[in-house]
Amino acid sequence: MSGGSPRVERFVSRGEEETLEWARAFGRTLRSGDCFLLSGPLGAGKTVVCRGIAQGRGFSGRTGSPTYAIVREYRCEPPIYHVDLYRLPEGADWEEIGLEHYRFSDAITLIEWPERLAGLDLEVTGRIELTPGGPDERTIVVIRD
Repeated sequence: MSGGSPRVERFVSRGEEETLEWARAFGRTLRSGDCFLLSGPLGAGKTVVCRGIAQGRGFSGRTGSPTYAIVREYRCEPPIYHVDLYRLPEGADWEEIGLEHYRFSDAITLIEWPERLAGLDLEVTGRIELTPGGPDERTIVVIRD
């Protein structure tokens, strides 16, 4: 993390396609080694954002929530590791669950439910916070550290 003030970007999406469009454009701005933590309640659109980011980086295969697998790798340039920690008990240990090698990767790493890990010791580029609004509306806030 840098020592300066965080940069904050805000976008209001009025549907899944707008969220995907925003995420594709955002994905094209990411670089090798970037790591973003995604937060928001169930159904807020975290996995949709990850899908759009992968598409923005040129991935054309199937994407989805890695809730049961914990990690999905999208083979693009650079690769993307999509990590979903929802099923982990609160206070899980990064090394204990076998994810240590993702910490030092040159891939883009996207982590849903990062609050499940105790002492998350990662170089984090920023956070993506999703807040549902109306029926199809959500606010996406990106905080780059």
